[in-house]
Amino acid sequence: MAIVNVILSGGVGSRLWPLSRKSRPKQYLPIFNGNTLFQHTVKRNTGFCDQVMVVGNCENYELSRNDLSSSGIVKYTEIIEACPRNTAAAIAFAAFSLKSDDILFVTPSDHLIESGHEYQIAVNRAAQLAQEGYIVTFGLKPNRAETGYGYIESDGEEVKGFLEKPNLASAEAYVKSGDFYWNSGMFCFRAGIYLEELRRFEPEVYEASKFAIDKAKDGKLDFELSMRIPSISVDYAVMEKTKRIKVVPSKFAWSDMGSFESIYDHFVMEGYAVDSNGNMVIGSSLHTEFVGLSNTILIQTGDAVLVLNKENAQDVKKVFEQLEREKPGLV
Repeated sequence: MAIVNVILSGGVGSRLWPLSRKSRPKQYLPIFNGNTLFQHTVKRNTGFCDQVMVVGNCENYELSRNDLSSSGIVKYTEIIEACPRNTAAAIAFAAFSLKSDDILFVTPSDHLIESGHEYQIAVNRAAQLAQEGYIVTFGLKPNRAETGYGYIESDGEEVKGFLEKPNLASAEAYVKSGDFYWNSGMFCFRAGIYLEELRRFEPEVYEASKFAIDKAKDGKLDFELSMRIPSISVDYAVMEKTKRIKVVPSKFAWSDMGSFESIYDHFVMEGYAVDSNGNMVIGSSLHTEFVGLSNTILIQTGDAVLVLNKENAQDVKKVFEQLEREKPGLV
């Protein structure tokens, strides 16, 4: 039995445009003390895991390889997706490629996590539960009413339900109750257990994923075979249906770095410059003045400028989607 860190690295990071592009998604931006989120993920988990497996896509696998090499990681396996088929299939590719008793510690590549004692406690407990045959998710104790995250309702380690991104009133009620946790998107389970549950609840995903990975050449999946796989998240496919689910309530500091609000808050904690009204400039050395504005972020790249109030950070995805249709060269 091995513990394998399965790193999911197929995301685009559309809410961090124009920094994040399809050619260099947010997990490969070296803006976190000179390292990328991908590198932080690999380094954070080497002490817990025997192997590293990267599930990426055909547009970014070379970026993963570069980050692994510069981190001194030479032993790893990779699965290269031909097209995005969501997380249920991505995890299935990994599970089919490993032994049934191997434990998969599934982590996104684009989250910022404070490793340390609390993280170690949570990972060790998850691995123990996984060994006992449970499918484990990690719940983070919320410190604010966040509307951009999904929530898990629980009684200790028993999961009572999963809830979608709430409105502000619901989020405030969740935090006040003390029985709700942020859904971290991190999981731990034995490969065979996951595949059993996937086959039970989503047999079409199971069969099509198995066929595609069996026909893969040097870890690279075929496009046409991949397109036959239904696109569904692991939450919808397995987590919300299985009776084997457990949650590990966790206290380590965590952010999915999914918006400029998250980036802003992190940079402020790191001592990044803001003016007296909380305005921040990212990506430009030009002297910039903000008049009549507060909590505003100006982001500049070589071909684009974005100006937003940080409370509207979730709306950047709409800008990305519009540009994808109208000016694809900018994304």
